[in-house]
Amino acid sequence: MGHREDLLEGAKRCLLAKGFVRTTARDIVKESGTNLASIGYHYGSKDALLAEAYLSLVGDLSESFEGEEPGASTAEPGSLERFQEVWSNIIGTMRGPGSMWRLSMEIVAMGDQLPVVRDHLAQQQRDAERALVALFTGVREEDVPDETLDTLGRFYTTLMTGLIAQWNFDPERAPDADALTGGLRQVIEAATRT
Repeated sequence: MGHREDLLEGAKRCLLAKGFVRTTARDIVKESGTNLASIGYHYGSKDALLAEAYLSLVGDLSESFEGEEPGASTAEPGSLERFQEVWSNIIGTMRGPGSMWRLSMEIVAMGDQLPVVRDHLAQQQRDAERALVALFTGVREEDVPDETLDTLGRFYTTLMTGLIAQWNFDPERAPDADALTGGLRQVIEAATRT
């Protein structure tokens, strides 16, 4: 690996161990075996590097959103069964101590103190919404229209953010996929009554 990749891997390890705010440039350099100047050269700033490292961690984790074997889902795209299956897989990544999703809460809580990180991640939000819509609906990411991102994409992102918060603050009471699906079923039934 070159310095760029070494920095990214070192930053990922630092984020998981210390979070955004407590990770220093020196921590990253020590963890990656590189030098301080390489951070600026390859990423522009420590915060930009940390934002990229966070996105990489989410990308690594999001591969498990489809389950053990990508593409192995048997549930019909767009169905309640697919909704339950995907949320079950996502929630599985939130269980257990040290979930990397606490980093998301740190961004939300400390966003004004991490403007470079927040702004960088906000620019990536649309891609995350596109990936979620594709996962639930079975449509290819490049075929998801902007109008769908503005509605369904934001809906899934809002659910994700709420779940991350609940699993971080009160994992004993946080909903599982069955509860989410049951709630959605009730919303659908109430909305379709005439």
